[in-house]
Amino acid sequence: MNKRLSYLSMKTLYTLVSASLIFAFSLQGYAQTAADTAIKNTASATYSDGNGNNFDTVSNEVTVTVAKVAGLTITPDGQTNSAVVAGQTGVTMNFTVTNTGNFSNDVRFLASGASLRAVTSGTATPTITAATAGGDNILTNGAAVDKTLAAGGTLSVVVTLSIPAGASPSDVITVYLGDATTGTNFDNVTANTSANEVRTILTTAVNGLREARGDISVTVENNALPRVNLTAPAGPVALGSTISYSAEACNTGQRVLSPVSPAGQIYVYAPIPAGTVLTNVGSLPSGTQFTTSALTTAPLAATWTSTAPGVLSTVTRIRIPVGASIAATTCASAVAFDVTITTNNANTPIYEIVDLIASNTLGTTVTDQSGDVVSNRGDLNANFDEPLSPSGTATANQGFQLPTLLLKTGNVFIGPSSAPQAIGPTDVNDDFTNKSVTTGIATVAPGGSTTASGVVVFTNTVQNTGNADDTYTLTAPTVPSGFTVEVCTGGTSAAPTSCVTVSGGGNTTLAVAFGSSANVFVRVTAPSGQTVLTGYNTVIRATSTIDNTKVNNTIDRLYTGFIRLDKSVAVANGTGVGGATDAVPGAVITYTVQYTNVSEAGTVSGSVGLTANNLVITENGAAGTNNWGTFTTRVVGQEFDYSGASGTTAGSGTVAVVSATSYTDTIATLAPQAVGRFVFSRTIN
Repeated sequence: MNKRLSYLSMKTLYTLVSASLIFAFSLQGYAQTAADTAIKNTASATYSDGNGNNFDTVSNEVTVTVAKVAGLTITPDGQTNSAVVAGQTGVTMNFTVTNTGNFSNDVRFLASGASLRAVTSGTATPTITAATAGGDNILTNGAAVDKTLAAGGTLSVVVTLSIPAGASPSDVITVYLGDATTGTNFDNVTANTSANEVRTILTTAVNGLREARGDISVTVENNALPRVNLTAPAGPVALGSTISYSAEACNTGQRVLSPVSPAGQIYVYAPIPAGTVLTNVGSLPSGTQFTTSALTTAPLAATWTSTAPGVLSTVTRIRIPVGASIAATTCASAVAFDVTITTNNANTPIYEIVDLIASNTLGTTVTDQSGDVVSNRGDLNANFDEPLSPSGTATANQGFQLPTLLLKTGNVFIGPSSAPQAIGPTDVNDDFTNKSVTTGIATVAPGGSTTASGVVVFTNTVQNTGNADDTYTLTAPTVPSGFTVEVCTGGTSAAPTSCVTVSGGGNTTLAVAFGSSANVFVRVTAPSGQTVLTGYNTVIRATSTIDNTKVNNTIDRLYTGFIRLDKSVAVANGTGVGGATDAVPGAVITYTVQYTNVSEAGTVSGSVGLTANNLVITENGAAGTNNWGTFTTRVVGQEFDYSGASGTTAGSGTVAVVSATSYTDTIATLAPQAVGRFVFSRTIN
């Protein structure tokens, strides 16, 4: 062995393995391969023997199993929230704990809130009054709380803080979750069983237990603190009904709230929620004012009037007076107003945001918050306040948004493609789509059985006619014996995907937005041995999950061929030899081929029938077992196409004499239930 080559090879291998390990343990923040994943490799090769012969071969398979790697982060880090005032309660802070490892792991919060700390730069100690992790109490629990997080999973930790009454302006209060002291953003470091840690607990990871830390700070300011308490029905309420709101203006701060312009009154500003109209103008408190200015206009820049517009739907915002001032830690009398729901879409709750605009002696600048949306605030369960800064800007309540859920009503139609509200012979539950198999029928006469299985894919359209987004359950309550029925919610009719077998009691679901429609593809497989020229009904049902009493059916009807050919023959003997119908030489044979479209007519609104196109009937006296071409002679001019099952009215078919012993009858279209006849005569030789 070449010892130098062996040494260099081993050194290279060591370097590659080391680099791989370093890379594997530096994947924090990136998608990682799940632990216990088996990474398999099999080589393949092709070769020849020099004589024009090609060969294939494969190697043995090698497998590498991915190790468990633990990871933990807590955010935010060093975030500063809005300012607070001394004595303020119910200050909430939201942390997110994330499992950045590659396997499901448990995160431990220490007993009795030990994983939490609230510290201050001042002398008055803040108090954590509540803390939950995924809804579980982690403050006064008395025992450690373990929460399981999937790889990449997150957990919300909500901490509620009370600011001490003795806090001084400019005091900074910080809440810590966890106590890691190293690492980038104090995340994903080796756990050391410290007194205030948050850590993983499963010991199967190759990098051991991990811990992390997050922190949020607030600054204490000495100021007035406006708050509006808003009450309204949580719902759901029916469309078209009235919502009654009550707004109570309060000052939970330590300074008196005084009016801003216009002087003399503090107002509660209330926009008229989208999808509603103001209705109780006559009972609004005296001094209420109205504006039709857009909500994007600052409240003091809007045009206000004490007279309600003649068209109430143009009112965008009202302001209701609540007093000349509001003393510290007191509330003014509640004021009320009503709106009536005008939207026909129950998906989105009716949101109301009220604002209290006031000032203290430090300043008069105001901002309008009534256009805020949920994502711009961070506290939907209590009032969210915006107090004055130390420099003396005015105060404006950030706006308390309260949702009223709307009563959702489900409804659904399902029918043929693009015709969900199709009507069948009796109603909207027996509309239909007719299609036929093409296999196993070619050589089978009427009354026979198919010789092969057949597959047909139907397209059905589901329409949401309720007042909200809905998810529909799709089932097949009626399936022909032995048939397989699948409902597919993806792909195309030519290549459906996301297919679920619903024959035998199965089901699948389809989400359809309010006011929208969506297609599903129903694949029906008929086993061989079915009677030809027969329709087999599969009923597809859509059921609303908002209201499971709202259902609609459609029929997907599979035919085993739908053009029936019935041959008959008549003999007319005018030779004088034998009887009038005896087949003697010189007698005339008249052959009749009656052709019928046996499929059900789709003349009802929206139902889809089966129309035959370019139907070509061939009569060849020498084809197959036929021998009439040998033993008979054409009667010239006696080839006809007739309409209907009897009579001599000319039909739509075109008869062509191909040769002395061969004819064709071509019918451009044959509608469902339509009947015609192809007739020709021959003389017995």
